[in-house]
Amino acid sequence: MEEVITKRPREDEDNNGNDAAANGISSIIPGWFSEMSPMWPGEAHSLKIEEILYQGKSEYQDVMVFQSATYGKVLVLDGVIQVTQRDECAYQEMITHLPLCSIQNPKKVSKQFFPNLAVGFEDPRVNLHIGDGVAFLKNAPEGTYDAVIVDSSDPIGPAQELFEKPFFESVARALRPGGVVCTQAESIWLHMHIIEAIVSNCRQVFKGSVNYAWTTVPTYPSGVIGFMLCSTEGPQVDFQHPVHKIDESDDLNKSKGPLKFYNPEIHSAAFCLPSFAKRVIGSNTN
Repeated sequence: MEEVITKRPREDEDNNGNDAAANGISSIIPGWFSEMSPMWPGEAHSLKIEEILYQGKSEYQDVMVFQSATYGKVLVLDGVIQVTQRDECAYQEMITHLPLCSIQNPKKVSKQFFPNLAVGFEDPRVNLHIGDGVAFLKNAPEGTYDAVIVDSSDPIGPAQELFEKPFFESVARALRPGGVVCTQAESIWLHMHIIEAIVSNCRQVFKGSVNYAWTTVPTYPSGVIGFMLCSTEGPQVDFQHPVHKIDESDDLNKSKGPLKFYNPEIHSAAFCLPSFAKRVIGSNTN
């Protein structure tokens, strides 16, 4: 198993010394963190801060961790909430189990996390690569992986590449016949124009199945986030009906603890789209 990991301004100012809130940049006002972005204009999400646990700058991003009043510890990168202790299960379990429960015996898996949110690094099967996920996949031998999971940030700046056709082509080349990819695919409430472009690119690149699913995550903008799930030509993959049905009796849950969000019913329901999204995305099978 292989793992690939691919500024926050002063509290009230951006990098040019301007008012942060006026420029759509997340900021801290006394006792509160407010997430604002041009990706979701006209709205913001705020969490009450009990204590700031860490602030610093990594080689790639501005990092802040704070203890919130209602969602436990919160990780913020470049002013955007990435994960909270309370609702991380609704995202992490879905982005992982939707693809991996849809294929038989997945063994060779490559995950891109921005930032490093994966668990299980102590597992001897894991090989960790920290760097540019786009470059890593370009150099991956053809047909290497059973599954690729792309936990990308929004399509702004460096992450823009992860939403474009050349990247999907690199993913498809790195997958074995009938291999699967699951990638973060934005919110149906905020980004239907982005989703429409992702679906169009994936239908051109992936000759197996192409599906869109979604889940609820209260601390993400609009409270929902989507996933693009695709397979390469080869053994048929039916994402909407999982091959593996994980329940409380599974050995995985006995050893690692029960899943908090994912179950077989949630898996299938995740592919049900509201009418407005259906009209744009079209049929949810390919």
